[in-house]
Amino acid sequence: MQGVIVSFDPTTEIGSIMTDTVDRAQYPLAPDVMKNSIFTVLRQGQRVNFDLDEKERAINVRIGSEVDMGISTARV
Repeated sequence: MQGVIVSFDPTTEIGSIMTDTVDRAQYPLAPDVMKNSIFTVLRQGQRVNFDLDEKERAINVRIGSEVDMGISTARV
């Protein structure tokens, strides 16, 4: 899935992500979301790819490539 960070508190690591889909679903971040992440902090408005765990919490937050994000890499 892909979306945007809505909120993130680096002290408590509590936050949420909103999807880019039409329904703009919002999911909380899993408690250990930063454990194996390349990120040290998440910024509001940051675009990311992520998965959901069995409790519908965001996990595996990662940087998306232009292909993953559906952005054209063609040069004009």
